Amino acid sequence: MITSKFTYMNQKLNQITVSGHANYKQHGEDIVCAAVSAATLVTANAIEHLKLNHKIGLTVSEGYFKLTLNEEDPIVLGLLENLEYTLNELEKNYPKYIKNQKEG
Repeated sequence: MITSKFTYMNQKLNQITVSGHANYKQHGEDIVCAAVSAATLVTANAIEHLKLNHKIGLTVSEGYFKLTLNEEDPIVLGLLENLEYTLNELEKNYPKYIKNQKEG
């Protein structure tokens, strides 16, 4: 199962951590894992493309993604909120394979 944690500080999204594997289907056919991977990497790539990566901390490895907002920025915050929305929509459609939680 994929687990996502959305951490808030002062009522603002500050960090998103995503870990695990959906195990919806075998490797290469797992649409849930592919959707989560695409959503997280699109977010990270957009931040880098906009040259805002100095405002975040980012760790990415096999089955793990952690993005922390180090410096407040409305564009980066909007991208984080969009990622949260996307992961919540995936949880609604695939509740056996992805679980999201809010903290803070």
